[in-house]
Amino acid sequence: MAATTTVYPIEILLVEDNPGDVRLTREALKDAKVSNTLHVVEDGVSALDFLYRRQTFANAPKPDLVLLDLNLPRKNGREVLAEIKADNRTRMIPVVVLTTSHAKEDVLCAYNLHANCYIAKPVDFTQFAMIVRTIEDFWLTVVTLPPK
Repeated sequence: MAATTTVYPIEILLVEDNPGDVRLTREALKDAKVSNTLHVVEDGVSALDFLYRRQTFANAPKPDLVLLDLNLPRKNGREVLAEIKADNRTRMIPVVVLTTSHAKEDVLCAYNLHANCYIAKPVDFTQFAMIVRTIEDFWLTVVTLPPK
């Protein structure tokens, strides 16, 4: 008799302050091949509160994947990424930097801080939706994520 396993939705934390990008990401993930739950925070401080289950996020799930913008209020994405990757409790969570910056310095900084990948957001909405679906295909279908 084959063993049965319970498949839980993939928990995704989107750290994004642009409501349009949040809406597009939500729409692109709605019809995903893999069941997922998208949690959204709008700034770097809230992202860390979510990850460390502080304040209003005391019952937040541990994300399986973080989609992180670099240009955030209160604490920028570079600072958030540095804290995530410096802490044993969170460093194994894959972080996809998803930002408007094409600057070589930002790309190098993100990888020096151990981002798992860097994607520059296209301006075109159709291309942006395609990028999010590609992230979903790769990170939620192809990759084996670390166990919780």
